[in-house]
Amino acid sequence: MSANGSGYMFGLYSNDIKSKLGYDQSTLNLISFFKDLGGNLGISAGLINEVSPPWVVLSIGAAMNFFGYLMIWTAITNRVPKPHVWQMCLYICIGANSLSFPNTAALVACVKNFPENRGSVIGLLKGSIGLSGAILTQVYHAIYGNDSKALVLFIAWLPPVVSLVFLRTIRIKNTIRQPNELRVFCNFLYISLGVAGSLMTIIIIQNSLHFKRPQYAASASVILVLLFFSLFVVINEELKSWKLKKQALKETSQDFPISEQLPVITENPLTPEPHPVANRVMTNSFKTYLSWMKTIFNAPDRGEDYTILQAVLSIDMVILFIATTCGAGGALTLIDNLGQIGSSLGYPKHSIATFISLISIWNFLGRVVAGFASEIFLTKYKLPRPLLLAIVMLLSCVGHLLIAFSVSHSLYFASVINGFCYGAQLSLLFAIISELFGLKYYSTLYNVGALSSPLGSYILNVRVAGRLYDKEALMQMKALGIVRKAGEELTCNGGKCYRTAFIVITAVTLFGSLVSFILVFRTRKFYQSDIYKKFREEETAMTQITPN
Repeated sequence: MSANGSGYMFGLYSNDIKSKLGYDQSTLNLISFFKDLGGNLGISAGLINEVSPPWVVLSIGAAMNFFGYLMIWTAITNRVPKPHVWQMCLYICIGANSLSFPNTAALVACVKNFPENRGSVIGLLKGSIGLSGAILTQVYHAIYGNDSKALVLFIAWLPPVVSLVFLRTIRIKNTIRQPNELRVFCNFLYISLGVAGSLMTIIIIQNSLHFKRPQYAASASVILVLLFFSLFVVINEELKSWKLKKQALKETSQDFPISEQLPVITENPLTPEPHPVANRVMTNSFKTYLSWMKTIFNAPDRGEDYTILQAVLSIDMVILFIATTCGAGGALTLIDNLGQIGSSLGYPKHSIATFISLISIWNFLGRVVAGFASEIFLTKYKLPRPLLLAIVMLLSCVGHLLIAFSVSHSLYFASVINGFCYGAQLSLLFAIISELFGLKYYSTLYNVGALSSPLGSYILNVRVAGRLYDKEALMQMKALGIVRKAGEELTCNGGKCYRTAFIVITAVTLFGSLVSFILVFRTRKFYQSDIYKKFREEETAMTQITPN
């Protein structure tokens, strides 16, 4: 997952797409929207994951990633004729959509394996994605220096290689919960925080000093060594588990000699019932259809396994979708426009790269803090996760207002606030979906919820921010007596470029927070109950079936 967040690095190479292909800001924002659409349109990945093992999902994602980003790289390096805008949108959509395949395979498998710690699991995995932008930036500089066009090539080959290396390690296992499960997750959290702290320190040093490739190689090596500490934790736990199983088998063989073992029960297998006659098949099919139609609008209790249609058509999902469209869409608009905002406010290029790395780190912190903190608040104080979602959206309004009014050093603070809030919203969203609608079809429902981000990004980024930016840029050119040539990029300077857009985004995000409070009211009784009771009952049943 730490190599799977290339979608957050768009700000590092967006200027190359804009300048090399002669796009205006609206066109660039349209490409950015298709990047967000592809990154969140993971329903195909979810449906494939429902019927095939995770290694198939990972393989498909690797192939799509390589094709999509390789085609973008050939376009901006003039290795192919200038593609049409729709072709660039298609390439980046395919490349970004590939990320949903490993995301779905890994996250769904882990949530099903550890249902009683789903908040922590989602926080760690989604946090790793948020942190990956900063990690990949360090590795990219170590290999390619400051060649921003080579970054696209780097994104094309590295994530597929990582997915293929770990192809057979991601799988769903029916195991009994271990008593030290939370302690292991905390160890992963400490390692992740160590990586984030090291990255923060390295970025601050890089902002003060001019790093060259040898210095980048050293910093990237430190980060990679810290990342591999997670493997040592896994190996250590596997050794402990193997020793315990070996000891248990030894004790079992002593307590139950071979002569006293349970006899093998041999019975004739049940013979299948004969096929019914044709008219009975038609009658039963019609009854099944009517029953299916009734179940769509007769949803089970919250926390039980919904079907896909029951969940999608439920009021809770509609409320959650509207809220995150407003909240996550606004935060994603800031992330995607961070490079352009920095340029319009006169920040140097290395500072803009710092902002993008900072937003990745705080994105990570938002995901892990929201995951672990919401789990603690839920289990100890019965505090509903939708309430935390509403509070996080209120906090993100502060970051939007800092950009709107061009407060001194606003981009530093806005990148921190919005990076944290965007990450927190995603962790809370996916945990809430798993709690309200069950885990049976979580592969698909997880990706249905993820659609809210690109929808919000299209409305707020393409239709609002992009158009208002171009409008202000044309006004500045007109004031200077400059006539725009065909194919020439539009550049806006000053705080007015994004002022109106982020005032609108602030209002929309505030509306999303208010909508979230409706969900808090609707689910308050559910979260006051023991939502993990059924998982403990299933574990008890498995323990009784499993011989000691």
